[in-house]
Amino acid sequence: MSSRSLVAEILPSTSNATLDLGSIVRGLRAVRDQWRHDHQRVRETGGREFPSREALRDVVERLSGALFPMRLGPEDLQQESEDFYVGHTLDIALRILREQILLELRYVNRKNENDSLEAQANLLLNTFANSLPGIRSLLDTDVEAAYRGDPAARSVDEVVLCYPGLTAIIHHRLAHKLYSLDLPLLARIVSELAPSATGIDIHPGAQIGNSFFIDHGTGVVIGETAIIGNRVRLYQAVTLGAKRFTVDENGSLEKGQPRHPLLEDDVVIYAGATVLGRITIGAGSSIGGNVWLTRSVPPGSNVTQGHLLTQTHPQNEQTS
Repeated sequence: MSSRSLVAEILPSTSNATLDLGSIVRGLRAVRDQWRHDHQRVRETGGREFPSREALRDVVERLSGALFPMRLGPEDLQQESEDFYVGHTLDIALRILREQILLELRYVNRKNENDSLEAQANLLLNTFANSLPGIRSLLDTDVEAAYRGDPAARSVDEVVLCYPGLTAIIHHRLAHKLYSLDLPLLARIVSELAPSATGIDIHPGAQIGNSFFIDHGTGVVIGETAIIGNRVRLYQAVTLGAKRFTVDENGSLEKGQPRHPLLEDDVVIYAGATVLGRITIGAGSSIGGNVWLTRSVPPGSNVTQGHLLTQTHPQNEQTS
């Protein structure tokens, strides 16, 4: 059956129907106008009001290539052309990013005339760009952690090319820098590009130390105010979440309150564990699979289902 006859079979009366698109367009405009009125939004007469997901997807792809040119760059790239490629790619990516930064600044300042937004965008872009060598160095520790922590990894190159955890942490390192520059909308968009590809959801506000490794990764969730130390390892379906949400006198959720766990250095959390609330997991602790944990544990703890075992040398403890 041809595609034309298939469409005709599904919608047999479409060709004979009178479709009043004008009425639909007017109806949608009325709904938009009502929403703008309810939210005290001024009707825009210029161009785009919000940052673009597609533009930021392009920026992240280009920045990933600039950070790891011989592995995430173009397939025909030669090592002698690395610097040229990196420079050219950064020039394009940062020009696009500047426009997205300006869109967020205009969005935030939409009720106030502000002639300094162009200069502010330039300053923020410059700060972000100068952070890229440090981000690459930090990502190198993440790559090494994955290679050392997974016996199935045959090379650091395999980690960069294949591991969803590394893809997610690239997004996070870039998004967290934007978040620290008080560009939360850009940061959130960049971070939310990762879950569709990796199944890993890390809020850009989460603070993550060096040598971070997410093994397998599908279903991992890390909340906004989580603080993760160095050399921490998580497995799939781990949640670092909030136990409860505080509300103000009007019953609205309070934003930005510390509500997610603190993981000290060298913590390992196994598959399916749920760690909730502003609690501290002490350095060197091991949290077993499918554990539900809502209270702090001291350094060197070994937590399994139904058992809380604390010791100086947890590696000597047999877990159930």
